[in-house]
Amino acid sequence: MKEQIKNVLISDLHPFPENPFKMRDDTGLQESIRDYGVISPLVVRPLDSGGYEIISGHRRRTACEAEGIKNVPAFVREMDDNTAVIALVDSNIHRDHILPSEKAFAYKMKLDAIKRQGERTDLNVGTTSRQVVGKLESADIVGQEASESGRQVQRYIRLTELNPQLLQMVDDGRVAFSPAIELSYLEPEAQTTVLEAMSLEDRSPSLSQAQRMRNLQTECKLDRNAVFKIMAEEKPNQKEQIKLKTDDLSKYFPKGYTPLQMESVIMKLLSEWQQKRQRAAQNRYAR
Repeated sequence: MKEQIKNVLISDLHPFPENPFKMRDDTGLQESIRDYGVISPLVVRPLDSGGYEIISGHRRRTACEAEGIKNVPAFVREMDDNTAVIALVDSNIHRDHILPSEKAFAYKMKLDAIKRQGERTDLNVGTTSRQVVGKLESADIVGQEASESGRQVQRYIRLTELNPQLLQMVDDGRVAFSPAIELSYLEPEAQTTVLEAMSLEDRSPSLSQAQRMRNLQTECKLDRNAVFKIMAEEKPNQKEQIKLKTDDLSKYFPKGYTPLQMESVIMKLLSEWQQKRQRAAQNRYAR
């Protein structure tokens, strides 16, 4: 593989098509480049149509552009499409704060590329032996760079089957990972119904609820009414709760009172208050 490092015009750099990693503002990176320049060169590959396609360095390119920098150092590497996909995923998978959706589509892209390559993997610029690769499942190979099992890789890839709105809720933390995996097995129409039920009930499905919906679909019994009935169930962790901070309560109690002692006093006072209200109500009715 021919490789060279050279200064490349920002205007000659093109983003990787269907890059699964989203671009987010990175003021820290921009400040670093402003102070020290581009310490780590980008990785690019030449395009037949001219210019270069970015494999690693999309954020660096954006930060440089914001700083008015015209040229950036880059490793120029000749690589085919499958090798480029694998290199893109491996060079970005260690980012901080990677979203579930980013992992999902990145793992899927890499898995598809490895399957197209057959026995060739080029995972570490051609250093993975064919003998080792032959003993590993493709999903295990995908997870090697990120230290994740093949099973976990497959679970992430399932997220690509989710309705985009549901997937966004996973990214936002409004739908937990394990229930999302179960929901990914539902037909698109059923997933849309789940979204409607979530909006109406103002709650997300638990793992148990998602599993039951999946099982009902397997039995051809999952219809609109079934989804709404399951989603209407009240989960213990979604009951409305009142939370009081210990620091706020401590000023009403003697010094050294533990939270358990405070709770005991509060419950006793509430019980006395309730009894007082009941007596007052009885006196009103007796008049």
